[in-house]
Amino acid sequence: MTGWVKRALGALAAVVWITLAGLGQAAAGEVHHLALQISDNDPQKMNTVLNVAANVSRHYNELGQQVEIQVVAFNRGLNMLRDDKSPVKKRLAGFAQSMPNVVFDACNNTLQGMARKEGKVPPLVANAVVVPSGAVRLMELGEQGWVIIRP
Repeated sequence: MTGWVKRALGALAAVVWITLAGLGQAAAGEVHHLALQISDNDPQKMNTVLNVAANVSRHYNELGQQVEIQVVAFNRGLNMLRDDKSPVKKRLAGFAQSMPNVVFDACNNTLQGMARKEGKVPPLVANAVVVPSGAVRLMELGEQGWVIIRP
């Protein structure tokens, strides 16, 4: 190989390495997007979801990058957002104060099913946002490029 071929291959290898090293990092000003699913009435899983949200939020904050996180609660997992039953109610209040980048979506389909069963609409924590369907919300977020995790 001639010297210029070696230099060209070296430069190409450097470009490929830099490109691959940059994958997974948001471009300047880009926002990371994470959706977390909770569909179980299990305090341990609820705490795990909150731990993941807090850890991811803290990680990107330390890097000086932005991240939006949506916790989507449906089925039995909606109990996480019930004001009268949530085993993680205090933690949810803390998120409202310290992590405004974390949004809590409550499935209206599940909420209405609970209302029919209980004879009234269950109260939700103040920072819950009612969405028409939890499953549909996750699908829409996925279609928009959000990473969806079910811890």
